[in-house]
Amino acid sequence: MRFLLLLLVPLVAPLLVDGQEDYCFGKDSDRPQTAQFASKTAYQIVKSSNIDKQYLVPGCEAKKMWVFHRHGTRLPKSGTIKKASRLIELRDQIVKNYREAKTKPDTNALCTEDLIAIQLWKGNSSITPDMDEFLTSQGYDDLRGTAKLYQRYYPTVLPKDYNDTYYQFRHTDTQRTTESFKAFAEGLFGTGNAAHPVDIPKDDLLLRPYDYCQSYKELNYKGEGSEYHKYTQSALWNSTLADISTRLGYLYTLDQADILLMYDTCRYEQAWQVDRTSVWCGAFLPEQVTVFEYAEDLKYYYGSGYGFEEDTARLNCRLVQDMLTHLSNPVSPHVIAHFGHTTGLQTLITALGIRKDDIKLRADNYNSLTNRRWKTSILGPFAANFVAVKYDCPAALDKEKAVFFLNQDAVQLDWCSVGLCNWSEVLQRYKTLADANCDEYFCRSGASSLAGGALSSLLASFLLAAVVYLMH
Repeated sequence: MRFLLLLLVPLVAPLLVDGQEDYCFGKDSDRPQTAQFASKTAYQIVKSSNIDKQYLVPGCEAKKMWVFHRHGTRLPKSGTIKKASRLIELRDQIVKNYREAKTKPDTNALCTEDLIAIQLWKGNSSITPDMDEFLTSQGYDDLRGTAKLYQRYYPTVLPKDYNDTYYQFRHTDTQRTTESFKAFAEGLFGTGNAAHPVDIPKDDLLLRPYDYCQSYKELNYKGEGSEYHKYTQSALWNSTLADISTRLGYLYTLDQADILLMYDTCRYEQAWQVDRTSVWCGAFLPEQVTVFEYAEDLKYYYGSGYGFEEDTARLNCRLVQDMLTHLSNPVSPHVIAHFGHTTGLQTLITALGIRKDDIKLRADNYNSLTNRRWKTSILGPFAANFVAVKYDCPAALDKEKAVFFLNQDAVQLDWCSVGLCNWSEVLQRYKTLADANCDEYFCRSGASSLAGGALSSLLASFLLAAVVYLMH
């Protein structure tokens, strides 16, 4: 009997190993890693549903709203678009590794479904380099959808009839923010509406202050010696690249640029069509995506977050003042909506002290910060939005209150009550920014020579808005 068992072991062992299935993206119905794609995460995947329970404040009436909205899902930069031919080469190499070279790894190999999906992948020839960072149809739907959602919860604040004194819109000078504004307006007022934005100043210090601050531009947030650079030189990073290469059938470690090209394609394609999957996402295990997410979190933490807080928290001085002034003023416009970029949103969040960790993110504390607050996947996906709603509460001791929403979830600040803040406390907490001379305060090195022109444009825009208001 013992001899018979010894004979059976070599036959049974492979069956036991094969029974332990490797990860298969094509069979995974949950795919939690798609919610960890940092700034390229699809809004529909990570948006919160908590607003259902948070928008209604007993004894209070919503009166005014202020919005900062990142543009919706976009195409990559032209440099990435031009690399489509390299993706085809990688696709063919991976298939050859498995079909001909027989270098499929013993563990963590691609499942048959994922391999076939990669084999059948074809690039989208309609996406050309001249469409650099253009808004996609999904991106348009993102913004139209958020407008409809907030209008559903706040119908009296967001009426369906457009009035150019009641509403004020502004966007940066890019195709993706221009189209995002149009989508948002369509969500509020329907197609063929008359909504229009205010003029874009030559130097946009309100929505793009980071373009006019030399000391900010000189921050080392991803160069040699930075936490991001240290992390991408670490043993964890290098072993992750090696493991991905092995999973794809390579007997050597692929260039980092090739791996990140596949990863970016995975992220973009997933965001473009949220109801489908990108075949390139099958190249990565969920834990490998988590490693990549932390790299991008480090980059943004030091580039537009709390890593260099003395610089980044100052940048949006004007934007914070714009919000406080608008919500404090009982007259029109009752709704202000700005359409910008992820750097603008993240520096705004930093200025307001939102999602700040007690421990700084560093290259060496990845394992201890898995539950960190600063996760760009959650705070800054495509179409991310920060919405401040002002309430009148006639029976309360503090009659003016506010709720801040980040991606449809009420922001929890320790000086507010379950997301509901006394307006007097808001003004006190942000008094430094409210009282600052932003011309001097927003940039430690002083604004560039362009700032003078920007201030003139800002003043002209203000005077024009005042004239329009008086005419009505």
